[in-house]
Amino acid sequence: MTTRRTSSSTFATSSLAETAKRARCPSCLRAESSCICRWIAPVAHAVDVLILQHPLEVHNAKGSARLLHLSLPNSRMLTGEQFAPDTLAAVLADKHNVLLYPETPGDRSLGIAPPPALDPAILLDPARLRLVVLDATWRKSRKMLYLNPQLQQLPRLPLRDTPASHYLIRKAHAPDQLSTLEATCYALMQLEQDASRFVPLITAFDGFVAQQLSYVMPHGEKA
Repeated sequence: MTTRRTSSSTFATSSLAETAKRARCPSCLRAESSCICRWIAPVAHAVDVLILQHPLEVHNAKGSARLLHLSLPNSRMLTGEQFAPDTLAAVLADKHNVLLYPETPGDRSLGIAPPPALDPAILLDPARLRLVVLDATWRKSRKMLYLNPQLQQLPRLPLRDTPASHYLIRKAHAPDQLSTLEATCYALMQLEQDASRFVPLITAFDGFVAQQLSYVMPHGEKA
């Protein structure tokens, strides 16, 4: 009988531990044991930000888009790969929209229309701008662009002369590839002509990266 009671107690304790492990923070959507809310660094910004997140990124522990969204008061996040035209039309209304995406001359061969030229005049008033950001791997972001013709119609904002990425937890396929958070911050610095205001968020991102690295054992295994 004693053995049985001990076994039941052990099972109950294990179940509670598993429940706690599965419990998610309602804000950052991560397991409570790996909550990243302490790294939220609210920053005032004039340019609206629309984050279109690929479904595969929602629960990706290495992803930075949720931290970005929680730190930018004038941001909105939608999840999907292909969006209903009416949905995109509604969220893109009433602002000058600029897509944060590099110049990719080879897109036409993939069936992606060339973007219109970026009119410098629309950049003069940041309060009337919306920066559209695709949160996805490079391959998935191109698919999102292909599946959503309305995004192809947006002028693009390429980033130039950016610092080296601090994104040590995800392999980059090119030296100039940045995390979603870094790329958005540098784009906002460029559009609002204010580099210092977004530095605290980049610093908070460093803390987030360090937290994720702490979960990795010396031989690359999860803790």
